[in-house]
Amino acid sequence: MKAAKPAKTNAARLLDSLGIAYEIRAYEVDPDDLSAISVARKIGLPADQVFKTLLTRATGATQRDTVHLFAVIPGDAELDLKKLAHAASVKTIEMASLKDLEPLTGYVRGGVTVMAARAAFPAYADETIEIHDVISVSAGQRGTQLFLTPDDYLRATAAVLADLTKVVHPTTGTEGHG
Repeated sequence: MKAAKPAKTNAARLLDSLGIAYEIRAYEVDPDDLSAISVARKIGLPADQVFKTLLTRATGATQRDTVHLFAVIPGDAELDLKKLAHAASVKTIEMASLKDLEPLTGYVRGGVTVMAARAAFPAYADETIEIHDVISVSAGQRGTQLFLTPDDYLRATAAVLADLTKVVHPTTGTEGHG
């Protein structure tokens, strides 16, 4: 079954407003497999070029210091929470709960993006983003991806580059929100 023509999303509208060129591409969603690796197969890119966006919860010295952060990492990688905490200069980081995902971002699991999120949380992108000519990220809804250059993505999101991943055995499960 062929995927429907992709609808323009708020993330795409943001890119339009910034004058950033992109391609929007639809794919068929499998609600039982929302992994970035599955998305990569469907859109014809290697998994390390399809970046997933994870929402995390960071805490500082006190509970009032709690903030949320986006981590943007390759689809075939796993987030190293200690590396993100170091990059963000916070005490600890954990994955945000799925029940908080939509209220905080406006997006559902499998469709999370930094761009045009409900709240402008700080974003950190894995430094490997720069090795690619083109990357793909969620367009803000399941079944829709954006293709753009890493430089344009970083400009649109103001993401800070950092080493965010740890080595993962290819047969382990996936993690994340989008």
